[in-house]
Amino acid sequence: MFFTIPTLLTWARIVAIPLIVGVYYLPLEMALRNEVATALFVVFAATDWFDGYLARKLNQASAFGAFLDPVADKFLVSASLLVLVHLGRVDVFVALIIIGREIAISALREWMAHLGASKSVAVHMLGKVKTAVQMIAIPFLLFDAPVAGLLDTGVWGKWLIWLAAVLTIWSMIYYLQRALPEIRARAR
Repeated sequence: MFFTIPTLLTWARIVAIPLIVGVYYLPLEMALRNEVATALFVVFAATDWFDGYLARKLNQASAFGAFLDPVADKFLVSASLLVLVHLGRVDVFVALIIIGREIAISALREWMAHLGASKSVAVHMLGKVKTAVQMIAIPFLLFDAPVAGLLDTGVWGKWLIWLAAVLTIWSMIYYLQRALPEIRARAR
């Protein structure tokens, strides 16, 4: 199931990474770079919802797709955060919190699956809210300009990415608490 339509959309998020990063190496005005990077991020981030929808609708869900989907999301978010750190739009501490949590929770989920207790760390609404906030914050920070003189995306993006960092810590604590009873039971 490497080349179903949903899986190809997931692969597209991984392919998008060098495109988004590469935009900032083009000899263009910064405002245009920001616009192109923002458009790329929004389009490719939208494939996250669309690939899941199509997998269900076309009955093309697969174990490989279920594995690749969160990996693609984490790569896209991590690469974008690194670009934003490089541009001075995101504090390195925020990026470390978000990227570190993704690595830690991925490892925890892998371990819990190995123990046969993956349901204890299944995706929770708190994790979904965290993801939604960071997926709004990142394009705001990439765009980094006022919209119609009303919305300063750079300012709102900074507030939202800090909110995402707080939600990141909160969701990590939640998942660790959910896993702790199973971990304790296995340690005996």
